[in-house]
Amino acid sequence: MFPETRMRRLRRTPNIRRMVQDIQLNMNDYIYPIFVVEGEDIKKPIVSMPGINQFSLDHLLEEVQRAVDAGVIAIMLFGIPAHKDDCGSEAYNDDGIIQKAVRLVRANYPDLVISTDVCMCEYTDHGHCGIIKGETVDNDSTVALLAKIAVSHAKAGADILAPSDMMDGRIGAIRDALDDAGYEDVIIMAHSVKYASGFYGPFRDAAESAPHFGDRKSYQMDPASGTRQALQEVELDLAEGADMVIIKPSLAYLDLIATTYDNTLVPIVAYNVSAEYSMVKAAAANGWIDEKTIVLEIMNAFKRAGAKMVITYHAIDLGNWLKEEQ
Repeated sequence: MFPETRMRRLRRTPNIRRMVQDIQLNMNDYIYPIFVVEGEDIKKPIVSMPGINQFSLDHLLEEVQRAVDAGVIAIMLFGIPAHKDDCGSEAYNDDGIIQKAVRLVRANYPDLVISTDVCMCEYTDHGHCGIIKGETVDNDSTVALLAKIAVSHAKAGADILAPSDMMDGRIGAIRDALDDAGYEDVIIMAHSVKYASGFYGPFRDAAESAPHFGDRKSYQMDPASGTRQALQEVELDLAEGADMVIIKPSLAYLDLIATTYDNTLVPIVAYNVSAEYSMVKAAAANGWIDEKTIVLEIMNAFKRAGAKMVITYHAIDLGNWLKEEQ
């Protein structure tokens, strides 16, 4: 008790604070998302996501180099095709936009970790994450196509596949398809706990993936659902062969990152989603907050809750800030 115990002793100088701090931000733990679009000479700003752009293939490596210069060692690619149809056929086209992007990056950056989004919403003309039957997404026919997409991405050279659709049974189907095709070493980073959230709005601008009717509440999780449902989703994905699990969104769901950390042994990935990013950018642009201070604090929160990795649009800024501090 005070005065024998004085907690401020451990905070007295910067070096003492560094010695006792538990959280160390390291660029090895961050994944930078990049949006790739068909066409030429395209570098299209996403108005709702300041600092983020769509890139055509002829500009993609410029952005990859910018990330590498900041210390990023892993990226996540999202593709926007020129042609969309009701079955998202460009998603599993071996010469599709994402497949070409993976091959291009792999040829020029052989050591960079490349992850891809395995979903159909960017590729369907209706904007939903699978095959529509009636007025809903049919689970089992969608799963078959997701497995096909996964193999196509692995064939192109992806290291990590991130299924984000939230169909039941898709992790097992993808794992089986990868193994059968000889891609046993490709990692599955499952969007295991993904909510039907209002925090995705700017992403849908960037990925051009807003649903043209209805919403995604019948397959993504209800934000009001309990912790037990989230843990069940994680348990099922791990049983089917997932190597890592994503909690998405993350900032408003830190409790689930912590609970998942306490109940599993696999790496947990926080997805710091588009609106979480854009809110910080908007507040900083208005002079209401110090952007660097806030972003570092958010990243500390993810790590403190138990996230091993973070997918974040802040990654390049973060890398440059950490270099300044070192």
